[in-house]
Amino acid sequence: MPGTMTAGGKTPPPILATFEDALAKLPDGYVDGYFGDRPWGVTVKRSEDGKRIWLYGEELSGTDIVSFNLYRLAEPGSILKPCEMSSNKVIEFVLGFEPARESGVSKTVAEK
Repeated sequence: MPGTMTAGGKTPPPILATFEDALAKLPDGYVDGYFGDRPWGVTVKRSEDGKRIWLYGEELSGTDIVSFNLYRLAEPGSILKPCEMSSNKVIEFVLGFEPARESGVSKTVAEK
């Protein structure tokens, strides 16, 4: 299926592992940050059972978006399902996105 990535698919396992590590470091909820020197707003939601991660990102000074679901399988591996874009675009975004430090501080203060 186009746009689907599995550990046994076309994407090499080291890239998949690096992608999943970078995704795991992103906080739940909304965070501002930068990708390619442009400001982005990103929302990450994780299911309670940890089997699904959803990410939606919008370029704040333009029209670009990134959106996908990552499903963890019962057996080792995951399936990446990008929404109307390539797996490569999704992987490049997650690996290159840098959350802004101020966003995390503001969010923590707002939650208290």
